[in-house]
Amino acid sequence: MSAQIIDGKGIARTIREEIGRDVSAFLEDTGTTPHLAAVLVGDDPASSVYVRNKQRDCEAAGIRSTLHRLSESTPQAELLELVAALNADRETHGILVQLPLPSQIDETTILDSVSPIKDVDAFHPENVGLIVQGRPRFLPCTPHGCQRLLIESGVETAGAHAVILGRSEIVGKPMALLLIQKGQAANATVTICHSRTKDLPAVTRQADLLIAAIGKPEFVTGDMVKPGAVVIDVGINRLDDGRLVGDVDFEAVREVASAITPVPGGVGPMTRAMLLRNTLTAATLQSESSA
Repeated sequence: MSAQIIDGKGIARTIREEIGRDVSAFLEDTGTTPHLAAVLVGDDPASSVYVRNKQRDCEAAGIRSTLHRLSESTPQAELLELVAALNADRETHGILVQLPLPSQIDETTILDSVSPIKDVDAFHPENVGLIVQGRPRFLPCTPHGCQRLLIESGVETAGAHAVILGRSEIVGKPMALLLIQKGQAANATVTICHSRTKDLPAVTRQADLLIAAIGKPEFVTGDMVKPGAVVIDVGINRLDDGRLVGDVDFEAVREVASAITPVPGGVGPMTRAMLLRNTLTAATLQSESSA
């Protein structure tokens, strides 16, 4: 029997509606509209589409969105000046610097320069440290989106063996941190796999929950998945023929797994929904601190 398809697009729509109601209540209570500033350096097509989708989602939820577009040749000092100005702007509550950045700019330097209270991607080391300690200010958007998918789909993770493919700072590491915490869609036993993992298929076949985030199209095949496992596909890759696919061979794996996310329409919309939630949280924290 084919796996249950986890409808990230539909779940994200419901969450955006929920956030929209919360934004309306916040505006009525404070007279302030949450404001997200996105910074896009260069003309990367995928980044441009992603930022445009984020702006559309903000509008639907009643969140103000401003795009700061800079040229591919922008020097690092100029980008740091812009971030500093946004940090100082009391009307800007959240700052998102779209990755990747051009080669002349050091990503870590830029991400560290964003004020922790406006860091709605949860990349700043202060926010990462709070996540490690189980007292997050913000939750990282993609891992949190995955976690909400598990909650809304009724997936039991307590005591489950979760295997994560990928150790990136954006998905792999923070996903592991969320899954080992106490709470909903957590309390799991976690293994992180990477390019040096020996006999990878033997490890992935142990997973009750398999999360793929390695950026390799259709890498996970049916024989790498334990029958009945839940599979979350974070990857999004465009093939030469124009098709968008994940890191999982969807058609093969859906015949083995009990539940699976599609690409597109799975994790991506959830990532953007969690960004909206973090922007509202940032506006709330800043409103409380200035009261």
